[in-house]
Amino acid sequence: MRLLYDIGIGLYTLLLHIISPFHRKARLWVEGRKRLFSHIEQTVEKDTKPIWFHFASLGEFEQGRSVMEAIKKKYPNEKIIITFFSPSGYEIRKNTPLADYVFYLPTDTANHARKFLDTVKPKFAVFTKYEYWYHYFRELKKRDIPLFLISAIFREEQVFFKWYGGFFRGILKNVRFFFAQNNDAVLWLRAIRIRQAGLAGDTRFDRVVELPKQHRIIPEVEQFLTGQERVLVAGSTWAPDERLLSELLRVQKDWKMLLAPHEIHEAHLQEIKQLFPDALFFSRFAEHTAVEIEKARVLVIDNIGMLSALYGYGQLAYIGGGFGVGIHNTLEAATYGIPVVFGPNYTRFQEAVDLIAIGSGFLVESAEELQRVAAVLSTEAKRTATGEAAQKYVQEKAGATQIIMKYLETEGLVGEEL
Repeated sequence: MRLLYDIGIGLYTLLLHIISPFHRKARLWVEGRKRLFSHIEQTVEKDTKPIWFHFASLGEFEQGRSVMEAIKKKYPNEKIIITFFSPSGYEIRKNTPLADYVFYLPTDTANHARKFLDTVKPKFAVFTKYEYWYHYFRELKKRDIPLFLISAIFREEQVFFKWYGGFFRGILKNVRFFFAQNNDAVLWLRAIRIRQAGLAGDTRFDRVVELPKQHRIIPEVEQFLTGQERVLVAGSTWAPDERLLSELLRVQKDWKMLLAPHEIHEAHLQEIKQLFPDALFFSRFAEHTAVEIEKARVLVIDNIGMLSALYGYGQLAYIGGGFGVGIHNTLEAATYGIPVVFGPNYTRFQEAVDLIAIGSGFLVESAEELQRVAAVLSTEAKRTATGEAAQKYVQEKAGATQIIMKYLETEGLVGEEL
């Protein structure tokens, strides 16, 4: 099985090299790993023993962010190194002040794992949610470097729990401790004789619970909104989501929309312009007259990094991705006390399941269903009741970071408090 694993890693790498001239993300993935070890060796100070955080992409970074912030706040002398697998994480967070070093993760080969750990020499490693690399995990265990999984989540259909999943179960056994999101994850691990796990919760709650307190003001948005209309914030949308939203605005004339698409390349922005001919674009907002701004009903946010603040302007949130591989972050909206709407592919996300259960999340599978939900939520009393329940849910789920920090301090893995 290890041979098949190594062949799979090699074929995946080869495929990305082949398509990189034609695919932007593949090109960034390939270019980012050129001369990577030379860059790491020249950048990382010797014998600093940093804490290594690895994230698949941007969403996982946000999941681990609260833990890094807690370490930096209480133990500022600790060094942190971050690696990303995906360009969508690295390119946006490569200059984060939370880390002393940020790199792409070298591909998971035995040689790369040895070389990376020889150079970095981390004090311990923290991975997030569900990314497992055989050679890195094995090499960490071999060197007795503690490895932790935070916000870990497991489901019955995963390969670890199949009769043929022995190789992958072996990867999990290299982890020192799993900080699980829910009790089900703990139970599934115990089912395969992994006992080093406990319920901590999802660290994303600790991050998002602070967002309303920060109250970031965006002048262009303030100018776009008059304060008299209802505001729908549509976050991380894809084309199927946007088609439903365009139908909604044709029916609901008294809504304005802040639309933050997941992809902001020019071809997709042109598709959005066809769906919403009178839409304004954030990057060109200053070019529009006051009359144009007043009449416009859609403001397209054609940049990255504003979405979590945009939800603070909404009375209703639509979360994209539910007609594709899965919905995006519902918690960034729920924390502001507004109901959330999303498409059918949500069941892998416990928070979305929970929001539906408490009446603050709404599933839609068609334009007609979206229109019916929006009509129900047009009344202030209904929006307030469902929104307050969503915010209470977020607040009650916070606390995972404190549990993780307590463990690290008890085990003596973080430095002396200053």
